[in-house]
Amino acid sequence: MSEQKSYRTTIPPVSDETPRPLWSVMIPTYNCANYLREALASVLAQDPGSDFMQIEVVDDHSTQDDPATVVEELGQGRVGFYRQPKNVGYISNFETCLKRSRGHLIHLLHGDDYVRIGFYRRLQQAFEENPEIGAAYCRHIIMDENGHWQRLSPLEQPESGILKNGLERIVARHPIQTPSIVVRREVYERLGGFDRRMSSCGEDWEMWVRIATQYPFWFEVKPLAVYRAHASSLSGQAVRTGQNIRDVCKATEIITSYLPETTASRLSTEARELWAFCGLHCAAHQLLARHDVAIAVVQLKEALKCSHSFRVIVSVLSQLLIELKEYWLWQTERPEAHLTRDADEYL
Repeated sequence: MSEQKSYRTTIPPVSDETPRPLWSVMIPTYNCANYLREALASVLAQDPGSDFMQIEVVDDHSTQDDPATVVEELGQGRVGFYRQPKNVGYISNFETCLKRSRGHLIHLLHGDDYVRIGFYRRLQQAFEENPEIGAAYCRHIIMDENGHWQRLSPLEQPESGILKNGLERIVARHPIQTPSIVVRREVYERLGGFDRRMSSCGEDWEMWVRIATQYPFWFEVKPLAVYRAHASSLSGQAVRTGQNIRDVCKATEIITSYLPETTASRLSTEARELWAFCGLHCAAHQLLARHDVAIAVVQLKEALKCSHSFRVIVSVLSQLLIELKEYWLWQTERPEAHLTRDADEYL
């Protein structure tokens, strides 16, 4: 455990002299000012006032846009702004958010996501009525880069309340996206920040699992957060190299040591299958939507490395046949294309 702690920053308590609002809405950004306006507007529409909510944008030294201007125009002095003196990477930027927070409840809202009306009121109620919980989260909507809603996260249980079998669900299903969850600051103070061993994704899942080993979670059935999935994001870029799957496999190795001996092996296997199927889904999306065989092949290879289960192997073979058929049909519909040349380029 001491070795694992070396990969996490310590989150110091807020000093006694510092005013403590209930909420800290910390918004990490990096080259996403075009989306930041929507994120800020969604928070300000629910703003209970500065005595109750700290709102601050923490920018990781953006080079392609100017988030400070957006904060100034939309925030009108209500929203704080901190710019890193140099680019520190997204996990270190998260750490800065946590350290600069003053509230009892912390909401990390990515600069390209947003929340719906009722998010803060409903989750605040969950914490007030359940002092034993360490975190509360809601269902989330996944949208594309243009803001079009694509799908809804699963309904984990029919009614809002303490998440039943929370640890197992979070390990084997990963039902949480960062904009949908709120964590007590004292939990971060006790458990530390995000794990730096992941470079593109998986650090959030590892954190939620770490928390779930120590605290109950509250689940809100209403979809009150919206998560943006787009190719230009960090996770989107990692898909091209397969780093997304390698990172979550690394996270799986880390969280296995947190789990009870009676369930560790089973849950680790289920988690690896989950991430392998995510790779398969990504491969299918890349090929069918973008005809990008190179990325599809990378994701298929990493899926097999992540899990060798019978279900995964059968799914990989089935997906491969589907993709080859779709790619062939796409090529035959392009008279100008040369199938052999394109196949040689990718394979």
